[in-house]
Amino acid sequence: MLRNKLIDIIYRSATGSPRRRLLLTSIGPLFFFGLVALLVFASLRLDRLVGFPRFVRRPYDVAICSLLTGAGLLLMLWSVASFLRTRGTPVPFNPPPRLVDTGPYALCRNPMLTGLFLVLFGLGFYLGSTSLVFIFTPIFIVLNVWELKTVEEPELERRLGTEYVEYRKRVPMFYPSFKRWRRMERTGK
Repeated sequence: MLRNKLIDIIYRSATGSPRRRLLLTSIGPLFFFGLVALLVFASLRLDRLVGFPRFVRRPYDVAICSLLTGAGLLLMLWSVASFLRTRGTPVPFNPPPRLVDTGPYALCRNPMLTGLFLVLFGLGFYLGSTSLVFIFTPIFIVLNVWELKTVEEPELERRLGTEYVEYRKRVPMFYPSFKRWRRMERTGK
């Protein structure tokens, strides 16, 4: 089954030799962000082909873009910093040696993707791209949820065991749990 083969490939890469992990760490992000760029360009092309009008006027589009993109980039940088502190990378092929459940990962399991979704919505508003905001980004989110549920989370469960299973039960997938954050601040845990 393809799903099991993908899980096995990620698992073997994540637990394999440092040289192999380093190679895949450089290739993985190029491929992923290449797909994201393709998504943005395809949405702009579709907007032109269909003749979608700009749906938010200036300066409102700039304000919305600044808010969404700024929040998304901050969340992504905070996430990367959390991974680097534990001597790992955000690339599934070269993960940290242990579960990261602090910083933004205490609020949601995939803060980097949440940040990327915010950036895509922000770009959609700035570019006035109806299809990026209402078609391509939502489809991208659905595809990421599917990939996480069918491949990445089973691999994490295999590699990290019950610690990850308990973490998954406690922490939401994308939308931060600020109630949990406030509780953590009060109890110090």
